Amino acid sequence: MKRQRGMAVITAILVVALAASAAAFMAWQQQLWMRQVQNLNEQAQARAVALAALQWARSILAQDARDGTVDHEGEPWATALTPLPVEGGELTGRIRDEQGLFNLNSLVRGGRTSAADLAAYQRLLAQLNLPAELAGALADWIDPDGDTTYPGGAEDFYYLSLDPAYRAANRALTTVDGLARIKGYDAATLARLRPYVTALPQPTPVNVNTAPAEVLAAIIPELALEQARALLESRASRHFRDLADFRARLPAMAGPVSDALLGVGSRYFVVSGHARFGRVRSGFEALLERGTTAWPRLVWQQNI
Repeated sequence: MKRQRGMAVITAILVVALAASAAAFMAWQQQLWMRQVQNLNEQAQARAVALAALQWARSILAQDARDGTVDHEGEPWATALTPLPVEGGELTGRIRDEQGLFNLNSLVRGGRTSAADLAAYQRLLAQLNLPAELAGALADWIDPDGDTTYPGGAEDFYYLSLDPAYRAANRALTTVDGLARIKGYDAATLARLRPYVTALPQPTPVNVNTAPAEVLAAIIPELALEQARALLESRASRHFRDLADFRARLPAMAGPVSDALLGVGSRYFVVSGHARFGRVRSGFEALLERGTTAWPRLVWQQNI
């Protein structure tokens, strides 16, 4: 009898322990589910708020287009959106002029390699201590033909020998990341180039009002890097009103430059937006193309 009572007590204890474990597990599962729902909700809110930065940028760029055709770093679009409190989080954003950078797709104009742009890109590579042969490889990747550019060029014969094999694109780059598939462009090379290059849908002039010194020195054959930096100091106090104003401030020894390579206005801008809600952070980058009057067009957008 005592043995039976002992077994009953042990059984009761086991049942209680099992019930407590099951209850604890269900409570943990419910807490986990609620945390997942909360995270999804905050993620959706963060994305929605981050995209508000895109509309903010479009509005500013559209207004700027109505105010004139000269773009410089003293305008409202060039001022970053300081952390803006929103309910439960914050939003930041900024606009960057992409035409202040060297457009890699300008190497091919009208289906043929542009000698002037190719030479400018080679000068930029030299300033960055990168091999000049990278220019030929890029030109071959973009141009529509199968002829190899020397030195350094590569077409299908080279890329089909790789593992995995693939063909040359023979079309314009969509983003700078596309360089990673081209002969000679490793991760270190891309990191070195990123502050100075872009990939826009069509050949574009460089905006002298927003270009870094390295890009100006590359575009203008006889302009030394130190002279380009002096130009930037002059630009900081007074932007270039037009190309005549820019040429008037160039050193006397700087040679002639084609109007196709230079400008004082821009059509392409990159917008970046970041939002935080609770534990969730969300961000994006987008390329906008601005016309003279129309609402800026979205070219591409990616999450970051």
